Amino acid sequence: MSSIALALIGIGMIITGYVLYSRFLATKVYALEPDGVTPSHELADGVDFVPTNKFVLWGHHFTSVAGAAPIVGPAIAVIWGWLPAFLWVTIGTVFFAGAHDMGALWASSRNKGKSMGALSERYIGKRGSRLFLVVIFLLLLMVNAAFAVVIAGLLVSTPTAVIPTWGAIAVAIVIGQVLRRGWGGLGLASVVGVLALYALILLGNAVPISLPDSTFGLPANSVWIILLFLYAGVASVLPVWMLLQPRDYINGLQLFVALGLLYASVLIASPTIVAPAINQNVPEGTPGIVPLLFVTIACGAISGFHGMVCSGTSSKQLDKEPDIRFVGYFGAVGEGLLALGAILATTAGFATLEAWQATYSEFGAGSVGAFVQGGGAIVESGLGLPASLANTILATTAILFAATTMDTGVRLQRFVVQEMGEVAGVKLGKGSSTIIALIVAVGLTFGAGSDGSGGMLIWPLFGTTNQLMAGLTLSVVAVMVLRRGRSAMPLIIPLVFVLSMSVFALFVQMGTFWNDQNWLLLGLDIVILVCAVWIIIEATSAMRSAQADGPDVDWAQERAREKAPR
Repeated sequence: MSSIALALIGIGMIITGYVLYSRFLATKVYALEPDGVTPSHELADGVDFVPTNKFVLWGHHFTSVAGAAPIVGPAIAVIWGWLPAFLWVTIGTVFFAGAHDMGALWASSRNKGKSMGALSERYIGKRGSRLFLVVIFLLLLMVNAAFAVVIAGLLVSTPTAVIPTWGAIAVAIVIGQVLRRGWGGLGLASVVGVLALYALILLGNAVPISLPDSTFGLPANSVWIILLFLYAGVASVLPVWMLLQPRDYINGLQLFVALGLLYASVLIASPTIVAPAINQNVPEGTPGIVPLLFVTIACGAISGFHGMVCSGTSSKQLDKEPDIRFVGYFGAVGEGLLALGAILATTAGFATLEAWQATYSEFGAGSVGAFVQGGGAIVESGLGLPASLANTILATTAILFAATTMDTGVRLQRFVVQEMGEVAGVKLGKGSSTIIALIVAVGLTFGAGSDGSGGMLIWPLFGTTNQLMAGLTLSVVAVMVLRRGRSAMPLIIPLVFVLSMSVFALFVQMGTFWNDQNWLLLGLDIVILVCAVWIIIEATSAMRSAQADGPDVDWAQERAREKAPR
């Protein structure tokens, strides 16, 4: 199979989805209001609620939802062959992720920027909302702990990425001040920021930095993990304009430059896809493609974590409601293109089928390492960049995206801790809730030893929990759409599919955990399954009631408020 043909078909499908399907969703499903008053204006506080240029907000949103997952998932899933991964990424991006992300952003914006956990109480019920918070808390815990371990591992294995990783923070702070104080336009800040970031990549490639094997008795990766959590804790309480927005925006531009290099290299070098379309000789122990494909590739097709970002930070920065189409759907497009790039890198970046099979010798192999190795080889062949520089660019890209997701993840965990405190009748401030979120994540990360391996303890449940969250988010949005008297089928179809695959996967994994006598994961699996089934029953009942009752008179009042002049 020609890598050029696969790239062009995939890009064409995804971009066509944005041009046509997102317009349909914006007008017929969500009915976006140009004159609607968004939470960033109604509740502006200069910290979390900040009206933001849609391009800057897109950068924050895209890099927050992307992380390393749209690289890791496809890079593992191609073990079943490139065709299933390709179809799920392209179809999922167009019909699943776009509708989900737009819907979550719209639902939160119409409800004063409230999180999906809070929205679930209004639209599904109090009992369902309590269980919803449990699922959200566990998912964020997995993301924060595991991404810290992933980033630390890349900093150890790729010391050339250390300088650009940490230098990007300084670049973001400067860009944030420039934009806030109006010292230059967005275009100039964008060019200067990207050039500064790539200058740091060149410097890092020339000056690799490695920590000592042991510092105060801790291995290098553990030191990086501690530093990452300290940084994420501070970043999570700073005003979004100071670090989060400019960092994510510049990282988003950097990713598109990196993707441009990768896709340009594919067009120039035209590498052959050596992996089979459907792998008939998967390694022993590889689970069945159904349902595992649909939970292995989450980000890049559809991801529940996106709903938490949409309702946790992005909705609070939305300037105008029509921006939802660009921020939400085009954010999903960016992630789909990243996942497609990961498929190309991990199937066409190897010289022979034998070399590919050597890397994919067992399920879970490949991952970020295969992306960096394969993508680096393509860029080296296509553009003639030195292999070390190509690897540094791709490794830095993966690290920066994982780091921005971790930034947002800790901020979201703080919101969830505060919501849980409200349920318990305890009011928690930003500082105390952030400390609690960090203690829990750090405790899990180092729970299995000083090497930080505990951060991956509950990662096997990430895919199923993440997709389960996506289905639950779609259920909340579907209830809102039905109560406005509009068709919710564009939401119900992906909702049913994703929930079916998620519950199926929970049962499959339950058997695996039982056979392995992994009682921790078995217990968590059961807890998540019980929560899922309960919420599904509550959500189904809410959707039936919404459809039977017809449009709610409250929505007329809401529309009048949204159209009120600012």
